[in-house]
Amino acid sequence: MNKNTVEGTLKQVKGSVKEALGKVTGNDKLEAEGATEKVEGKVQEGAGKAQQAAKDLADKVRPSK
Repeated sequence: MNKNTVEGTLKQVKGSVKEALGKVTGNDKLEAEGATEKVEGKVQEGAGKAQQAAKDLADKVRPSK
């Protein structure tokens, strides 16, 4: 797990909370912000997973010292 994966997951949680609050309070703007933040978090988490996969592959390919 790397920084982007963790930050992306946190952003998704924060977005979910904002979205729910927006729905409960009838605040369309807050709801939309939350939905957007959730998507941003998913993208960031995906980037983090890709980075980790690339690092893991490089570690396997790189000869041991």
